[in-house]
Amino acid sequence: MELFWLEHKRLWKRKSTQISVLLCLIYVVVFGSILSYQWFTFGSSTGYNSFRNRFDGYASIRACQQYAGQFGGVLTDEALQEMVRDYQSITDRDDMDEMNKTDRYKVPSWVSQLYPELNHPQDYRLEISYVEPEKLTGFYERRQKILEDFLAISDQTGEEREYLLKMNEKVEQPFRYQWTEGWNVILGSNLPELGMVMTLFLTISLAPVFAGEWHDRTGPLLLTTKNGWKEAARAKICSGLALAVEIFGLILVGGVGSQLFFLGTEGWDMPIQMIKLIAVAPMNMLQAEIFGYVFVFLGVIGYAGLVMLLSSCAKSTFAALLLGLSAVYLPLAVSEYLPFWAQKALDLLPLVGSPADIFRTNTFCIFGKYVWSPYLLIIVPVLLGLGCVPFAVRRWARRMRR
Repeated sequence: MELFWLEHKRLWKRKSTQISVLLCLIYVVVFGSILSYQWFTFGSSTGYNSFRNRFDGYASIRACQQYAGQFGGVLTDEALQEMVRDYQSITDRDDMDEMNKTDRYKVPSWVSQLYPELNHPQDYRLEISYVEPEKLTGFYERRQKILEDFLAISDQTGEEREYLLKMNEKVEQPFRYQWTEGWNVILGSNLPELGMVMTLFLTISLAPVFAGEWHDRTGPLLLTTKNGWKEAARAKICSGLALAVEIFGLILVGGVGSQLFFLGTEGWDMPIQMIKLIAVAPMNMLQAEIFGYVFVFLGVIGYAGLVMLLSSCAKSTFAALLLGLSAVYLPLAVSEYLPFWAQKALDLLPLVGSPADIFRTNTFCIFGKYVWSPYLLIIVPVLLGLGCVPFAVRRWARRMRR
């Protein structure tokens, strides 16, 4: 334990670690959360450029939540019709301040997805602007149809189709409705991007764990200590994993704290189908957010193990840094050029996949049984990363003996 604390303090004393953690917190918590809520994303709009938004996000969010609350808290045909009528009235008045309060992205998308026959191709306005509200009926029946059509287009038939439809049957209807845009940003943007952001700063912090010993020329000295290379390697790996957990913990506290202050807890029990209608997972917003943070946490652990293996293979910290970054960014760069099965396989690498898979219908077929992809996306990456740990110890040991 003493050796672990010595290694951990040494890791935190590195300028690269201190700077990378500070930049990570500034980027994720200050810019990605606080300023995003107060200005970039939720500040009331004065034009098409988000930097022209007013610095009034807190008040704007409360106004949006209050506006959404007037539609009853349950999404029925009547509630949708009333939202459309109000949207059209605001559009006719050209009242930008009132428009800022509406779910101006989600509600129009529901109308265009579910009622395509009401679209007038010659009218270039959004369909919601001219559609007759009385014709917006059968919301849940139409949602079921577009889900089944999507599965057919995606060639998800037979047992896979039945597996997904059975998941969908557990989704409670009618849907709870509150203001959705805040949760949309959290689950559709912030959490999926969090892993990508942490990749860079984790790599900077952990690449020197083993490779830095060659740069500092302290490797041979470890062979003369009373602990030796094996105990030192274990301490280094444990300190690296602890650092990864600590960075994640700082971001978690900052991100969730900002969310609670600006967004509160309103709408936590809405189903994720309010963000993507054809999602089949019977999850609400809070469950989805917990899944997202678990995904990132386990991905961080897995990625830390992978980076330390690469560090043990490289004599240069710079080389370890490049290898670590390429382990995530290279699969992302080539993924779109690969067959779909290969894309799904690459998603199983630490921090390559996305927690946004909860909105998708991706599956894996294992021994003839279909498994929803998010189940594997939180299990496989951490197992791969922890599986790298003993190889990192052995690789470093061979190099120390030379």
